[in-house]
Amino acid sequence: MKLNPYFTKSLSRQVVSLMTGCIILFIVGTGILFYILQSLNAEYIQQRQSIVDKQLLMDEIFDQYNTVFLDIKGYIAFDNDALKEKALNEETSISENIEAFKEIANTKGDKNISNELEAFTEYYFSGVLPSFFDSEKRGELEVEKMDSTEITAQITNLRSTIKSYSGTLTERLDKNVNDLTKEQSIIQGAFVGFVLIFLFIFLFIVRSIIRNIGRPLSDFSIAANEIAAGREAVISVKENRRDELGVLSIAFKKMFTSVQEKEQELMAHNEELLAQQDELQAQQNELQATLGIITDNEQKLTRRNELINGISSTLDKKEVLKSIVLNMSRLISADRGMIALVHEDAFSSFGISENGVRQFRNNIHSGLNHRLLEEKKPFTIKREQDVAEKGYHENKNYSYDLYLPVLSTFKEVDAIMVFSRYGTPFTDQEVEECETLAKQISTSLDKIKLYEQTEENRRLNQDILNTIQEGIQLIDQERKVIQVNQPFCDIFKTGSFPEQIIDLPWETWSAEMAGQMEGERFLHAMDEAIDNLEGVNYEERSFTFKKEESNQVIKVYLETLHYREEGYGTILVYRDITKEYEVDQMKSEFVSTVSHELRTPLASVLGFTELMLNKTLKPERQTKYLQTIYNEAKRLTALINDFLDVQKMESGKQIYDKKYVEIIPLIQKVIEHLEINTAQHDIRLNIETTDLMILGDRLKIEQAFSNLLSNAIKYSPDGGRISVLVYSRDDMLSIDIQDEGLGIPKESLPHLFQKFYRVDNSDRRRIGGTGLGLAIVDEIIKSHGGNVTVVSNYGHGSTFTISLPRVTLKEVGLNNDGQSRKLSHEIMVIEDDINLAELLKYELMDSGFHVSYFKSGRKAFQKLKSSPPDAIVLDILLEEGEMDGWTILRELKGSADLNEIPVFVSTALDEREKGISLGAKDYLVKPYKPSQLSKVIMHTLLSNGKQGHILVPQAFHEENKG
Repeated sequence: MKLNPYFTKSLSRQVVSLMTGCIILFIVGTGILFYILQSLNAEYIQQRQSIVDKQLLMDEIFDQYNTVFLDIKGYIAFDNDALKEKALNEETSISENIEAFKEIANTKGDKNISNELEAFTEYYFSGVLPSFFDSEKRGELEVEKMDSTEITAQITNLRSTIKSYSGTLTERLDKNVNDLTKEQSIIQGAFVGFVLIFLFIFLFIVRSIIRNIGRPLSDFSIAANEIAAGREAVISVKENRRDELGVLSIAFKKMFTSVQEKEQELMAHNEELLAQQDELQAQQNELQATLGIITDNEQKLTRRNELINGISSTLDKKEVLKSIVLNMSRLISADRGMIALVHEDAFSSFGISENGVRQFRNNIHSGLNHRLLEEKKPFTIKREQDVAEKGYHENKNYSYDLYLPVLSTFKEVDAIMVFSRYGTPFTDQEVEECETLAKQISTSLDKIKLYEQTEENRRLNQDILNTIQEGIQLIDQERKVIQVNQPFCDIFKTGSFPEQIIDLPWETWSAEMAGQMEGERFLHAMDEAIDNLEGVNYEERSFTFKKEESNQVIKVYLETLHYREEGYGTILVYRDITKEYEVDQMKSEFVSTVSHELRTPLASVLGFTELMLNKTLKPERQTKYLQTIYNEAKRLTALINDFLDVQKMESGKQIYDKKYVEIIPLIQKVIEHLEINTAQHDIRLNIETTDLMILGDRLKIEQAFSNLLSNAIKYSPDGGRISVLVYSRDDMLSIDIQDEGLGIPKESLPHLFQKFYRVDNSDRRRIGGTGLGLAIVDEIIKSHGGNVTVVSNYGHGSTFTISLPRVTLKEVGLNNDGQSRKLSHEIMVIEDDINLAELLKYELMDSGFHVSYFKSGRKAFQKLKSSPPDAIVLDILLEEGEMDGWTILRELKGSADLNEIPVFVSTALDEREKGISLGAKDYLVKPYKPSQLSKVIMHTLLSNGKQGHILVPQAFHEENKG
C-alpha cells in the first residue's frame, strides 16, 4: 500500500505502470513460447544428426564390404596379390567404422545391427579368408569352392540386413519431421491464443485509461468553452482525486473565480485603451509616411550602387555606357535616355530608335547640345509630347528633358547625357543628385580612357617587339614569363601566341623548350646562365642550343633587368644564328675543299716540273709530263674561274651577253666535248619540240650544261646511260638531264644549290669537287629568267631539269631567192651612201626583214609618218640641204606616234652619247660587220615586240673593236 499514493498522484505513472505491465506480460509469454520452440528444434536437429551419422557409417561399411568382395573375386579370377592385400587391409577400416557405430547406437535395433556386423566381420576375415588362403597354398582349393552356398547366404543376409536397417533409419527421419511439424503447429496455436488474450487485456487497460483520463479532459474542454462564452460552468471531477486532473480541477475553479474578478477591471481599462489606440493610429500613419520616404531613399541608394558597380566592374567602354544609361534611367525614373561621347563615336541609348540616335549624333555640336557644351551645367526642358510619344493618348501631354554634361578633369565636356520623363518634371534635388553622379561617371570614363591608352601603348610595344627578328622573353625573379614577342613564340612552339605563353611558370616553359632541343643540357645551361648573371662578362651570359626537328641554331643572350635599382627579372634574347652557323660550316668546308682542290693539281705540276728539271727524259715522256702539267693547269684555271664567277654573281657584276641562241647545237657541242673523256657512259640526246630558240648568253648557258653533264658523268662512277631530253612546256623550253648514278639523299635536296655544299657521303668525297658547280648553274639559269629543279631516287640516279623562256619564230613566206623568211618586220634604211645602203639592204633581207631604202631624210620622214616601219637604220650625215640624222631623231622623239620606233644609228661620227640621249636604240660606228646590225635589230624586235627601251649592247661594240 505504500506504493499506492505514488501512483495515484500521477496520471503518467499510472499509464506507464499499466503499459509496462502489458509489455512485461507480452515479453514473458513470447519468451516462453520461443524457448519451447527452440528446445523442439534443438531436439529434432540432434536426433536427425544421430540418424544421419548412423546412415553414413552404415553406407560406408556396406561399400567397404562390397569392395572386399569384389577384390577377393578379382584376386581369384586374375591371381592379383595386390587385390588380396587391399581386401585384407579393409578389415581394420571396417572394424573402426563398426566401433564408431556402436558408440552412437542408442536403440535396441542399432545395437543388434552392430553386433551382427561385428560377428560377420569376425566370421569372414578370421574364418573364411584364412581358410581359403591356406587351401590355396596347398593347391587343394578350386574357385567353385569360394562360391559355396553357406558363404553366399551369409553375404546375402548381411546385405539384406544393412539395407533393411537403412530403410528403418529413413523411416525414423520421416517420423521425426512429422513429430516436429505437429509440435510446431501446437506452439503456433498457443502463440495465437496468447496474442488474443494479450490484446483483450490491452484493450481493457486502454478503456480504463480513457474512462479515467479522457472523460474528465472532455469535461474540462466543455467547461472552458462555457467560460469563454461568458456562461456558468460545472466541472464533474471527483474531489478525492489526487492526480493531475484533481489538481487541475481545483486550479480551474480558482481561475474561473479570478476571471470573473478581472473581467470588471478589464472593462474599466477598455475605454482607456481605445483612446490610446486612436493616438497610436495617428503615430502609425506618420511612421508609414516616413517608411515610404526611407524606402524610396533605399531604392535610390540601391540603384545608385548598381550604377557605381556597373561603371566600376568593367573597363569595356560599351558595357560601361550601357550600364550608365540603364541605371540612370531607373534611378530618376526616366522613360528613355542616351549618353554619347563628344570626341569619340561611342554611345548607348535606352528606349530610342536608331533614327533618333543617328539624329542626335549628327547634331551633337548644335541646338541644345551646343548650349550644354557652352554652359557646362545641367538644365531641364519642358516640351509637348510628339505623336510617337503619346501612344494612344489624345489629350495634350508634356515631356521633361534633362540635359547633363560629363566633365573631364580639365573641365571639358567629354560626354552628354539626355533623359526624358513623361508627365513629371525633374526637381532641383534630382538635378543636383544627377550632377553628383555625373562626376562619378566622369571618373569612370577617365579611368577607361587611361586604360585604353595603356592598352594601346601595350599593343604598340607588343607590335614593336613582334617586329624584332630576335625572340624576346622577360621573366621575373621567380622565372615566370612576364612578356614575350611573336618570334619567341615561333621558337617556343609553332603556332603559339604571346597570350598563351605569358604567366607560364619556369617548370612549364622550360620543360616545353627542353623537349624540342638536341641533347639534355638545355635546362642545365639555362638554369646556370640565369643564376650566374651577376659578375660575368658578355660572352658568359649567353649559350647556344639547337632545335631537334627544325635544326635551327639559337643563341640566347641574358641580361638582368633592374627597376628602381632593384632586380626586377631577366631579359632573354633568342637569336636565330642558323645561317651564320651554316656559313661557318660552309667556310670550314670551303677551306678544306679549296686546300684539297688546289694542292692536288699543284702537287702534280710541281712534281712533274721537278722531274723535267732534274732528270733527262725521253721526248715522249717529256710530252706526257707536259700534257699532265697542261691538264692540271687547266683544272686550276677552271677552279679559279668558278671562284671568280661566284664572286661576280654575288657582287652583281656578272655581265651576260644575251643573244638569240638555238639550244640544240649548244648542247651537242657540250656532249661532244665530254664524250671524249668517258667511255663508260652513253649520252643520248632526245628532242621533242621544234621551238628551240632562247635568249641568252651562249657561253654561260654552255657552262651550265657542261656543269650538269659533268656531274652526271662524275657521279655515275659505274657508267650507264645519260639521257638529255629537250621539250616544251607552256612558254618554257625544258631540258632534262637524267643519269643512273649514285642519286642524292632526300635531306640534301634543299641545300643542293647552296655554295660549297657537298653531300656528306664517303663515295662523293672520294669523287671530289668544290661544291660550286650547281650554285653557278642555278645563278646562270635564274639570271636568264628560268629555274633549275632536281628529282632524285637515292642509289638509282637523279634528273636535273633546266627550264628557260623560249622564243617562237614563225614562217611568214619566201624571200626573193625562194628561201623562207622567219620575220616580217618592216625596216627603213636612211643612208646617203648607195653602196653601203645596198649592202645593208641585202644583209637585212637575207635575215628575213622587209627593207625600204631612202637617200633623202625629208622623204624618209614623210614616208614613216604615213607608214611607220618597225625599225629604222639611220645615217647622221645625209646630203646637204636635207634633214640630217640628228633632226630626224629629235622629230621622232617629239612625236607621240613615232617615239617608240627603235632607231639604230649607222654613222662614221663617234658621238655615241649624243645619239643615245636623243633616243637611239643602238649606235654603230662605221666600219662594222653588216651581220652585226641584223643581229642587233633581230634581238631587239623579237625581245620587245617592236617596242622597246633604250639599251646599249656593249658586247657588240667590244666585238667590233676586237
